[in-house]
Amino acid sequence: MKTDDLIKAMAADHQTGVKVSDAVRLALLAGALIAGLAFFATLGFRPDVEQAVRTARFLFKFVVTLSLAATAAAIVLRIGRPGVPLAGWPWALAAVGLVLAAAVAVELYVTPQSAWAAKWIGTNASHCLTVIPLLSVPTLAGLLVALRRGAPAHPASAGALAGLASVGIAATYYASNCTDDSPLFVATWYSLAAIIVVAVGAVAGARLLRW
Repeated sequence: MKTDDLIKAMAADHQTGVKVSDAVRLALLAGALIAGLAFFATLGFRPDVEQAVRTARFLFKFVVTLSLAATAAAIVLRIGRPGVPLAGWPWALAAVGLVLAAAVAVELYVTPQSAWAAKWIGTNASHCLTVIPLLSVPTLAGLLVALRRGAPAHPASAGALAGLASVGIAATYYASNCTDDSPLFVATWYSLAAIIVVAVGAVAGARLLRW
């Protein structure tokens, strides 16, 4: 290959990468807006939100969901182009899980054992498993379309991570409506909802993102 041709090919790759990144950012923004509109049109904030924002357990839910959304989105922005380093973002994603695990440990320590089951099961488990996956759909669909502009080295993993970013956004909205604030509830039911979306994303990614 001539030098001029090589330069043109590299330039084309760079332009494609920029377009992929822009498409992913647009998908995240559009997905978040659509999910937000759906959330406020059907659910909205919990009735006691003014009191809830003064409690550590309620606020901690957003530490988890927003951290998940930010770290997963940062990885998705990189996986559309083979060879782009992920840097420390996978470690940041793992740290989100460790923070939640630590909160569960603290909750078990400060809560009487007789109350563990009530906090774990809560009152909104089925609601959580329904709402979070549904609110994840707009962002996941948009991210899958955006990633098709690139060339993810591992399509199933790319789809799974797109699902994880979608869950972070959806769970942030849902957390403002959910009246179950215990880390025991969040670690169980929010995580199960995430598994559903991640599994769907992995299957869809394996089929739609192959190249």
